[in-house]
Amino acid sequence: MSILARRRDKTPSQFQRAADGSMTLMEHLRELRSRLFKASVAILIGIIVGWFLATSILEIIQHPYCQVALKQVLKTNNGVKPAGWVCPFVNLKVTDPLLLRLKISLWTGLILASPFWMYQLWAFIAPGLHRNERRWAYVFAGLAAPLFMGGAVLAFVLVSKGLEFLIAFTAPNTSTILEAMAYVDFVTGMMMVFGVAFEFPLGIMLANIAGIASGKRLLGWWRIAVFAFFVFAAIATPTADPFGMSFLAGCMSLLYFGAVTFALVNDKRRGRNRPSYAGIGDDEASSLDDYDVEPVEAASPIDGYDPVDGPTPVATPAAVERPQPLDRRYDDIT
Repeated sequence: MSILARRRDKTPSQFQRAADGSMTLMEHLRELRSRLFKASVAILIGIIVGWFLATSILEIIQHPYCQVALKQVLKTNNGVKPAGWVCPFVNLKVTDPLLLRLKISLWTGLILASPFWMYQLWAFIAPGLHRNERRWAYVFAGLAAPLFMGGAVLAFVLVSKGLEFLIAFTAPNTSTILEAMAYVDFVTGMMMVFGVAFEFPLGIMLANIAGIASGKRLLGWWRIAVFAFFVFAAIATPTADPFGMSFLAGCMSLLYFGAVTFALVNDKRRGRNRPSYAGIGDDEASSLDDYDVEPVEAASPIDGYDPVDGPTPVATPAAVERPQPLDRRYDDIT
């Protein structure tokens, strides 16, 4: 029994077999199928949970617009809320209520199951990385979720300001009634754009760690980067108000400078900016102790190589003959 236990302990794990390259192609495909199946089951469970929470989540999403609409009603009715007032949302199609509930359930399931399916993705990719790369990947994986959630929360906070700005342009004697599906797409799109944009600093940090871009070079690109952030915010932000665009570009600029600070500290820690002759005086010769020079030994037949033959002597050159007189080198014709 103890022998079997020892054999089981010595059996390499699936992670070790994938890391050392001993797994076959079919085993890799089976592992991918298994991890995709587990991730799909986790997302399905999250969708089921989101189905029962869809009504509460929809109320939270609709709350910013309902507050703005209520302010408009109170302003026109001298601060008195009309009896039976409800938040003005409308469905234009018969299938919109079902599709809206399914969409909210899908987003909820993806968010709730994100730790599990991200772990399955990481577990499949990690064996192909070096040990140092795995360590940094753990850091990036730990920062990715908080950055995305922070961007999504900021987008949700800014939705109320953007809605208030846009609804302020409503003409007199005109009521605004939003379509529920379009409004949910607007809010979730805003949260998605902010969440993805907040992941940009991780790419900069990864480029610096890989040695692609130094901190000094990234700092020199700050004008181009800030301009690109404003252009991206103007295109990607689903609202036409300047608040969301400016706030997104400002947050991306702050995160960029934070990533540049990390790059400068990382370069200083690794000594990338120091030249090889740093710390050596002008009248001091550089040391060669760091170079391990091994003498080249002659090959022997024992090593499987034939010894090199010695050089053969060069033959003595023949003497140059004396040239003939000019009248003897040509005939009468030439």
